[in-house]
Amino acid sequence: MTVSSLTPQEKETLEVFRKQVFDEEILREGDSVGTDDATLLRFLRARKFSLNESKKMLQNCQQWRKTIGGDGIDALYRRIDPYDYPERGDVFKSWSMYFHKTDKKGRPVNLQFFGGLNLPELYKHITPQKHWETIVVNADSLTREVLPAASRATGKVIHQGIVIVDLKGFGLSQFWQVKSLAQASFQISQDYFPETMGQLLIINAPSSFTFIWGMIKPWLAKETVEKVDILGSNYREVLLGVIDAENLPVILGGTCTCEGEGGCELSGAGPWMDERKERKKEGSIKDLEKTEEVAQRQNAIGIEHNGLVTHPIDVDLS
Repeated sequence: MTVSSLTPQEKETLEVFRKQVFDEEILREGDSVGTDDATLLRFLRARKFSLNESKKMLQNCQQWRKTIGGDGIDALYRRIDPYDYPERGDVFKSWSMYFHKTDKKGRPVNLQFFGGLNLPELYKHITPQKHWETIVVNADSLTREVLPAASRATGKVIHQGIVIVDLKGFGLSQFWQVKSLAQASFQISQDYFPETMGQLLIINAPSSFTFIWGMIKPWLAKETVEKVDILGSNYREVLLGVIDAENLPVILGGTCTCEGEGGCELSGAGPWMDERKERKKEGSIKDLEKTEEVAQRQNAIGIEHNGLVTHPIDVDLS
């Protein structure tokens, strides 16, 4: 849903909502939750355009963002880069969860593999608290980096992603291990990142999944349940109907290997990673230019004596 597709009444509600959340200081310019129409519409859609309920939802979200991790989501995101933290490789051996390119509509694809799930082994490499924080920053990266980058790449507003969950090798014993974490993950997604999932495809669903789904379904909003497709092992044609082969990892029936980038699992491939690489490149160029400038200024004022160079911090370059 975009602004252009809104009814006159919905457009009016959006404008009133924007004015009220800023007037009541629920939202401020620059807030990392987002201040654009797409963000506000997500909260309105989640509460069926009820102004009071939408404001309450956004207010609760903002409170959570200020307190999660002890000092808020922005500080947490600075501490833990969802695409590059020390334990990431070991975490992915037990619970692989990552964004990988886009589907035919330009929506980012989130892949999750539960078959190797082994929390006791996982927690030998990362604390339960930090693991939960990696899940949180991964969720936040969707609205902070992934969706905006996907929108810029397609030249249109992309406000939702697609999730593929592979349950090959997943059984009841693993479900009981992850039940609380899964429920908490669904909860933050629905409460603090509403209306960001456009489709959920569950593949390689085992025979035990009927029971598992019976446990999971009550956690989900009715609107979320309607977006779920449960597939068995004959999923390749369905996935390729949604995602181009070159954007789908080989392991799921596509042709992508992300060779030279650590493999699809660790590459983080997609418009968001392209933008990260560009920023890093620009930053490296600026750092190099700054280093060259400092060196030139140091030489100009003659701080080199008998082969010994005074540390730059000891020299007034103003």
